[in-house]
Amino acid sequence: MLDIRFATARNVSGAVAAVVPAADSSDDPAATRLAAVRASLARLKLGPADLDDITAFLLDVEHSGSAGTLHKLPRAGHRPDLLFFVGVGSGDEAGWRAAGAKLARSAGDEPTLTLLLPDDVTPAAVRGLGEGLWLASYRFRLGADEPPSLRRVNLAAAPSADLEAGLAAAKVVAESTRLARDLTNMPSDEKTPAWFAKRVEKAAAGVPGLTVTVRDPKALAEQGFNAILAVGGGSTRGPRLVELSWRPRGARRHVVLVGKGITFDTGGICIKPLSGMKLMRKDMGGAAAVIGATLAAAALRLPVRITALAPLAENAIGADSFRPGDVIRHYGGTTSEIHNTDAEGRLVLGDAMAYAVRRLRPDTIVDLATLTGAQGVALGKRTAALYSYNDTLAKELTTAADTAGESVWRMPLHDDYADALDSDVADIVNSTDVGAGSVMAALYLREFTGPLRDQWAHIDMSSSAWSDSPDADLTKGATGWGVRTLLRWLETTT
Repeated sequence: MLDIRFATARNVSGAVAAVVPAADSSDDPAATRLAAVRASLARLKLGPADLDDITAFLLDVEHSGSAGTLHKLPRAGHRPDLLFFVGVGSGDEAGWRAAGAKLARSAGDEPTLTLLLPDDVTPAAVRGLGEGLWLASYRFRLGADEPPSLRRVNLAAAPSADLEAGLAAAKVVAESTRLARDLTNMPSDEKTPAWFAKRVEKAAAGVPGLTVTVRDPKALAEQGFNAILAVGGGSTRGPRLVELSWRPRGARRHVVLVGKGITFDTGGICIKPLSGMKLMRKDMGGAAAVIGATLAAAALRLPVRITALAPLAENAIGADSFRPGDVIRHYGGTTSEIHNTDAEGRLVLGDAMAYAVRRLRPDTIVDLATLTGAQGVALGKRTAALYSYNDTLAKELTTAADTAGESVWRMPLHDDYADALDSDVADIVNSTDVGAGSVMAALYLREFTGPLRDQWAHIDMSSSAWSDSPDADLTKGATGWGVRTLLRWLETTT
């Protein structure tokens, strides 16, 4: 990760970045922006001629100051020899996050970057800036690769405890999101359920208040987690259930986070076509997110009890694969008739959610899953589908996502559709031909919430878990979607 620290603006060499605010409501907004830039650059002890040249440049390129807008000014023979001018929009956290992401991409060839922060910079701005810098500079490569030159960013401002806290929070968020990206990006020839479980144990080792329990196939069979066993039955690499618990002293609220953890999905006997299978290493993005958010909550010492459940299985094809027409008895007794072995994620989630309701008795359950292609059809790549009967919980999660730089959209849970889940031989079927695939999957999961139905939220983030190209603070590949949203929500949950 980048080394980001507070420093002074004295004796600056190399690249320097100055902040350009967006237009305000004054009579001459351009003049206001330029005055702010000149005041910032004055700390570099530039002469009047230099400042006039820079002013002319900004006028020529018509720098608007909008969030993430960047212009580059090489200055051969001068000091500093390269200036970046980046917009932060209105100066809110999102604007600073966009500025940080843009700088990380644009200054990647520079070994060091000094960013001149305005005197009135806030802890929220520093948090957004740090998240943008760290997340946009993320890279995942298993083979040899030339890393970017940028190694250090100096934040030129008078440090304070509040600003340091903002940067520290950003680092925790970035580290946890980057871990979720690493887990999701890892090719499935290595990423077995056992491998994932060991990574969680390693990440949690030595952290006070964190405990990890891993159930192997024997324990799953003894305790009745039959759906997890069925989905993982066709693979030689057996399933696991990872339970990561954060139990701070004095916590008055208990939240369970459940994340789908299909380490690779062939579709099972209802096999996927090649086009639908190539990226199925991402089918455990929900599990990666709930683990990352819980680790981050522990790092920040949040005063809320959290249990993260990651049901892990490889949905493969083998002699012991489950079949269409099978009936599976979940943890707790609910039975599912299998209509489609490619609707496996909801099966393992059902086991984990039933366990949470019966044994953990939380105040709230939130599950995250790369569950349906229908979610992406409805909402595209950047917005996840949110389902909940609880208006307050839905609003809290929506606000958290907006603040974190992610996005959710609340979708309906139509009772009219529920009859389509009826089975002639079991309690429910795991797939229907009704359409509305994301809604039907949510209605299926509802059957495992028991008395917590009104304290449950389901987030279908199938398309949001992967980015096809670099975009703001996202890099190509796994996004780690959900870590930031969950953490922002947990920060306000007491």
